[in-house]
Amino acid sequence: MSTTNAYIALVQSPTEDDAPSDNITSSMSTRVRTCVLQSRWFEDMQIWWQETKLRVSVFVEINLGMILIIISQFFFVSMNLGVKQLNSLDVPMHTLELIAVRMAITFICCVLYMVIMKIPDPFLGPKGVRLLLLNRGLCGFFGLFGMYYSLQYLSLADATVLSFLFPLSIAIGGHFILKEPYSKRQAFAAIFSLLGVMLIARPPFLFGDTSSVESDSSDMASKATAVDRIRAVGVALFGVVLGSGAVLSMRAIGQRAHPMHLMTFFSVWCTIVASSAMYFWHIPIVYPQKWQWAAMLIFIGLSGFFAQTLTTMGYQRETAARGSMGQYIQLLFAGILEYIFFGTIPSTLSLIGAAIIMTSAIYVIFSQQSSPKEPEAIGLRESDSAMEEGLLCLGAPNEMSSSSSSIEDGEDLEKKTGVPSL
Repeated sequence: MSTTNAYIALVQSPTEDDAPSDNITSSMSTRVRTCVLQSRWFEDMQIWWQETKLRVSVFVEINLGMILIIISQFFFVSMNLGVKQLNSLDVPMHTLELIAVRMAITFICCVLYMVIMKIPDPFLGPKGVRLLLLNRGLCGFFGLFGMYYSLQYLSLADATVLSFLFPLSIAIGGHFILKEPYSKRQAFAAIFSLLGVMLIARPPFLFGDTSSVESDSSDMASKATAVDRIRAVGVALFGVVLGSGAVLSMRAIGQRAHPMHLMTFFSVWCTIVASSAMYFWHIPIVYPQKWQWAAMLIFIGLSGFFAQTLTTMGYQRETAARGSMGQYIQLLFAGILEYIFFGTIPSTLSLIGAAIIMTSAIYVIFSQQSSPKEPEAIGLRESDSAMEEGLLCLGAPNEMSSSSSSIEDGEDLEKKTGVPSL
């Protein structure tokens, strides 16, 4: 090797002093890049989390009424499960006594809440809506009586199908009486949901042989005559119509009354009418003989209280047509609880029926996005929002203006966020 080449090689090769310096520089640059990447990832996660929280909060705010109605169905199913178990524990309780006891528990809970929270007019309710509150109480009683009475003479499958005429009746009544929007797609979805209910319940009057359906009827239902069944069907349909009137009264009241006011009128009138009927018809009172019997009765009362409260709050915020779709979820909760407590595995027809119900509900949810673009739907939406603010009758002009401005703010919020409305 020449002297020149040796010198060049010596210059280009790193010395012992330069090597640690290069390693330190490389390590520092790697750490800087890692910190920058971590910082960007952390910022991106923060942005994503804030956007997700905003979208979820807006979604819940828009669809709060439907969410409350869906949750209430779980408590309704729990209450019905308690009723069936109560009749199997001891001497069966008459329908009127069951209504009186359950509603007395609800009344006590409502009054205690309003007294503790210092809500005004806990017994009479706000002025201007007292007749509607009275109608809600009376109609609600007959709707409840129709369901309980039919369970004595009909199988659970038949009574379930008849009770699920209730959402369809609410939707039609809300459209013609309260002038609420009810599109064709909602009507078709309701009819298909009723078809799903029939596939799950498989009533004997349609399917004939019900050997595939597990028997859950009481002795009274199995021994019922044709006249008893016809009378039970008539009472159940009568209860469906009047029960729909109770829900329409809640929609007409809107938010002019506290939910506990509606619950108080409903419970007190149910207690008064049921107790009076027991007195005049000389129906003996059945007293609990076992602690399980009393515990189940309390469970029924508390489940009914939470179910009715959530339903009342839901229909104060949601239209009758769209809110009634949430009631079909009750069949899904019923199937889940039957599997948990009784080990009942749903049949193929039940799974098909559940799929039809869920598909119909999802269809209504996502097809609602296009309705604000239609001029007629905008007008109906405004009237619905005015109804929620309690402006069905005797609304003040300044309240009307504030309500319309809140409607515009809500529509702008929905357009900006792109959150679908249930």
